[in-house]
Formats: sequence, C-alpha cells, structure tokens
Amino acid sequence: MATKRTAQEILQAAHIAPEIFTLRPDYRALLMVVEGIPKGPSDTTSEEMLQEAEHHVKTLLSKSPITEFPHIAAWRETYKSFGAKPQKTRNSLEALSRRAEAGLPRVNRLTDIYNAISVKHHIPLGGEDLDKYDGAPFLTRATGKEPFQTFSGGEPLVENAVAGEPIWCDETGITCRRWNWRQGPRTALTDETTRVLFIMDALEPLSSEELLKAADELASALKCLSPDVRTSQRIIDASS
Repeated sequence: MATKRTAQEILQAAHIAPEIFTLRPDYRALLMVVEGIPKGPSDTTSEEMLQEAEHHVKTLLSKSPITEFPHIAAWRETYKSFGAKPQKTRNSLEALSRRAEAGLPRVNRLTDIYNAISVKHHIPLGGEDLDKYDGAPFLTRATGKEPFQTFSGGEPLVENAVAGEPIWCDETGITCRRWNWRQGPRTALTDETTRVLFIMDALEPLSSEELLKAADELASALKCLSPDVRTSQRIIDASS
C-alpha cells in the first residue's frame, strides 16, 4: 500500500543522487505538491491553454528549427551524455513541441494544463497522482535491473531501465525513465486525481527565474479551479 505523507514531508524527503549532478552540475528540479484539486475532465480553461501553447510553438518554429530551441538543445546533449540517442529517444519537451504544430494531445484537464505550461515555458514537466504514489520522489541513475511497467500496443509490458539512465522513482519503483522521457501508467493523472506531484526539470540556459515563473503560472491555473487548491514547492539543485 502506498505510504501517505503530507506535502511538506514529501518535499523534504525528496532527493537527487550526487551522480546526477556529476552528469549535469547545472541541473535543477522544481517539485510542486498540489492538493485540493476538484475532480473533472478537460474543460475550456485547459483547451485555451493548449491553444495558446500551440500558437507559441508555431511562432517559434517560423524563426528556427526545433533542435535549436535552447532548452531542447541542452536536453539533447544531456541525453547523449548518458547514452540515449536524441533522434530516437526524445525528451518530453521536444516530443510535445514537435506535436504542437499539428495539435497537442488532449488527455485530461490536469495533464492538458501541465503540457501547455511545459511547451509555453520550454520546461520538461511531469505530473504524478499522489494517491497512487508511494513515499517521496528521488532521482538516481539506473543499475539496469530496475523494472518499469508500461504498455505496448495496448498490452501491459515490463521492461528494465538501461544501466546509467537517470530514473525518477518512488518507494515502489520507477515513475519516469530517462529523466523525463516516459512516465509510467501506475501514477498517471486522471479525471479523478485530486493530489499531484509536479516535477519540472531545468538545465542552463534556462534560468531559475524562468523556472519559478513557469511554476507560478501552473499554480495560478490550478488555483483558478477551486479556492481549496493548495500548493507547496521546493527547488533541489547541486547546493541543496
């Protein structure tokens, strides 16, 4: 059974292994716990945010190719550093941005909102359902023996992480592979989700000010859903 903890307990217990900062000393993770979210499907708010994000990416693409977007370029180089091929294995920001021209996916309200923030602010961003989460998050490099539950062709599939790849985990196992490449279905957000852990991944040249601005916009969008929404956050970096 998943261990239930308060927002502050989750944030304070969250940690990142030293070898992650050896790989990228400039890496920062902004963790945000959001509670009191009303249940509900995609709505006009999430749709408007997605449309704004799509327009933003289309405007940028008229000026330069997607591989030259500064934060996407930084993540492509980082993926190479742990053995992933960015042409085949794209970080979540690049994968979403590439879909924006034809239309971002419509999943559910919470996922739509954080995808819009991710694309608009050029930040890889994931969300985990805290009622399905076990303990506190941690980021480490895989040994190659960690199982990852996913789906292939609609069928359940278990595969092992590749040795050396960064993996976000809870006490049960992997929640996201290759830093921000693929989230597992076990803790995925749904229309019924009311408590979320959001994880924002940042590298230079993205500044901490820009990271906080994106977090503020995400918190603001969620607080518009209900006066009962509460947010708490923490940035973890090499000096933490």
